[in-house]
Amino acid sequence: MTESKELQVKDKQAVSTPAEQTRPGPVFTPVVDIFENDNEIRLLADMPGVKAEDLNIDLRDNILTIVGDVQPWEKGTETDLLIEFEIGRFYRQFTLAETIDQERIEAKLADGVLSLTLPKHAKATPRKITVATA
Repeated sequence: MTESKELQVKDKQAVSTPAEQTRPGPVFTPVVDIFENDNEIRLLADMPGVKAEDLNIDLRDNILTIVGDVQPWEKGTETDLLIEFEIGRFYRQFTLAETIDQERIEAKLADGVLSLTLPKHAKATPRKITVATA
């Protein structure tokens, strides 16, 4: 029996970031899917356990940086019996093309999935040129 690709789960993978971290704990690369049409690029990033207030999206010098922190679930009065969900930080960077309208980028976080909409400049969207007959 072969497994469907849609049902395969990819474990969190700790990565080393280009900069030194000031916060202890592992750093994970969020798994992303990127889609494009004539008007925009859409990016979906899996960031389970990240809340909107713990998410930072920064755009500087055409570099889009996503940082999301996962806070511990347990309270101080509980005893850990089994911990399989690792607490840490999600971190990923993307270089944006000049065709992206950076002023109109939108972000939404729902059910552990960050959705970024990166609209293209109107001049970058394809259009059909009508040919006149003489």
